[in-house]
Formats: sequence, C-alpha cells, structure tokens
Amino acid sequence: MKGKCPENTFFFRGLITTISYMHKDKKTAKFAGLRAHGEFDFDRLREAARIAVEVSLKVTEGEQVLIISNPRPDVAAIAQALYDASLDAGGRPALIFQPVKSQLEFAEPAVLAAFGAKPQVVVSLSEEKLGKDPAGIASPYIHNGAKYDHIFHLHMYGEKSCRSFWSPSTTVESFIRTVPIDYAELQRRCAAIKELLDRAEAVRVTAPGGTDISIGLRGRQAKTDDGNFSLPGSGGNLPAGETFISPENGTAQGRICFDGSISVNEGDIIISRPIECTVENGFVTDVRGGEEAASLLRTIKAAENHAREFEQNGKLPPGSGEQYARNARNIGELGIGLNPAARITGKMLEDEKAFHTCHFAIGMNYDEDAPSLIHLDGLVKNPTITAVFADGTEQLVEREGELV
Repeated sequence: MKGKCPENTFFFRGLITTISYMHKDKKTAKFAGLRAHGEFDFDRLREAARIAVEVSLKVTEGEQVLIISNPRPDVAAIAQALYDASLDAGGRPALIFQPVKSQLEFAEPAVLAAFGAKPQVVVSLSEEKLGKDPAGIASPYIHNGAKYDHIFHLHMYGEKSCRSFWSPSTTVESFIRTVPIDYAELQRRCAAIKELLDRAEAVRVTAPGGTDISIGLRGRQAKTDDGNFSLPGSGGNLPAGETFISPENGTAQGRICFDGSISVNEGDIIISRPIECTVENGFVTDVRGGEEAASLLRTIKAAENHAREFEQNGKLPPGSGEQYARNARNIGELGIGLNPAARITGKMLEDEKAFHTCHFAIGMNYDEDAPSLIHLDGLVKNPTITAVFADGTEQLVEREGELV
C-alpha cells in the first residue's frame, strides 16, 4: 500500500538508524547495532534477555533457537534482545515475525513449518497468541497414545524434543522488572506448593470477593512455572512464578468471582465489576456481572460456535466439535501466583504470577483430556486455599492471599 504503513509494521519506523549498517562479521550482526537510542533502558532489557537465555533456557553452543514474534513495539524489541543473547550464548537463532493472532486464529504456515527443523529451543513473544495449528486440530498428532492438536505441543510435551518459554502480551517494562528475580527462592516456593497439591485429593478456594469453590485433584499432578526451562520438554512463561494444576474433570463445584483481571477474545482486561460464574460438575453454567461478564460470555459462545463450525468445515475430526464446544465452559486450571515482582497490570502473563492472587482458567486444561479452542485465565484476589487429603485432614496453602 503506497503512502501508508500497515498497522502491524509501524514499529520499524525509528527502530533502525541506518539500513546500511554492517557488522564486521555478518553472521553475528545484532539488532543492538540497529537500535535507536532513548526508547527505553536497553541495558536493562539486554540483561533480562541474558538471564532468560543463559539462566532459564541455558542455551548452549550450536543449539537452534526459534523465536516467533509480531512486529509490535514491545514484543519485537524483546524478541530482538533474545536473538542477540542467543548469539552471545553460542546459539543459532532464527527470528520470525507473523501478524498478531487472537485466541481463535491460526498461526501462519511458515511459522508452523519452522518446527519441522526441530529447534532445540522455542521462544514465543506474541502480542496475543502464537496461533492455532489447523493440521493438528483437523487430525491430532499422536505420540505414545496421547493426542496433541498443535505441533509445538507435540514437540514439547510428546516428543520432548525442545524446551521453551512463551510470553504473550508482555511489555519491555514488565520483562525487565519481573525476569531478573531470585530463581532459587521461586523454585523453592513452587516445589513446596506442588508437593501439597500432588498429595491432595481436593482443594477449596474462598475469597472476600465471593469465590467459594471446591475442585477434585485425584489423578492429577501439579506443574511448576519456576523459570527453570533447561531440560528437553520443560517450558513455561517468563515472567515465571506459579504452581498450577488441572482439576479432575467434572469435579469443580461452586462459585468463582473474578475480581482481578481476565482474558477474553478482545484481549486482557482489568475487572471493574466482578464476574460471577456458577460452576456445576466442572462446567460454567451461568455468568453474571457487567460489561466484563458480557465479554466473557461472548468469548465462550464464540468458542462453542467455532468448534461446531470447524467440525463442519473439516478443521476438527468428525465427532469432536461438540467435545470442543462443551469444554469451552470447562474449568481447566487452578494456578497460584508466586512472583514477588509481579503485579496486576491488565496483562495476564504477569497478572497470574502476582502474589496474593490465584487464577482459574475456563477452557482447555494442561492434561490433554479436555480440548477446547480457548483457555481464559481469570484472577481472584486474596484467596484462602485449603488442600484436602484422602484421610480428611486439611492444610492451608494461602490465607487471604498470604502464603502459609
């Protein structure tokens, strides 16, 4: 388009000081050499990127590092800093930009094809989402009897051929504030809560905002997002900082009153009027509140409708449309925020890691037995979380948002 720069490309204006820049070694030329001054504290960003690459991912000499991002100011700047840090660590980075993808959109074919190179490290720095895999949704990948509807999930959780972190909707300010933390202490906190949840048969969550819900945990194992993504098959968010678990299917019962922030199809929003969700037998049966509640309900209904349409159009396997539609109301996760530098900002990536919060997700779970087109995290502030064990004994995990 002549005379006008498309919305998703405006970032590059002012980023590059000269198109004739040439590093003395073209193979190790860095984005740092192209960056205009005064946009933000680039030294702090460079240090946070170094920590992500060297401390969290532990990239080593010769490893392929696939970085996927969008041409949007913050995520692109972080992606470029990670590219440079990967070079410094001896890795072989490749950086791909694609248009911004929402909850229900597909990734670009070239992005999905890049997984065919079997990179040892994958980083997703997306303004919203990486994007779905149409081939995987239409005909799930199977590994050792488990089904995966995205090639990334196949490599991460099935084959365990890569390690990764993903940071949807992050900002430079958040990244440089929440990534350089004490990971040894974070890992201790995450492990302690995982041990409790792994032993529990159920958990009850109450909160001043009206939440009062019980979920079963039999047969489930908690996962930790503790910043240690150094082993094949490991991965999580940066900023890191949560222990989370998929509820036993069909067991969640009670009321969730989201009063922090929540993800919807339009993006992440801070909640001004609490969203009250009635949950019966594991599924949301009623949503009440103001405009935020209406937006949540629209997103759920859109996921239900898309699931049925996808099956009709051959984008989902025959007979799976109703399953995906039903799970658009599934309670798929309970997570506990554990990053002391995180706060509620309206960016779920950081919000769900904040102290004094827990979050529930509506939609798909992390145990690959409740597929859905959505996974909508929503925050509950100052929760009291009680683990219930098989012998009937109980143990507090948090009391009014404070770790016990």
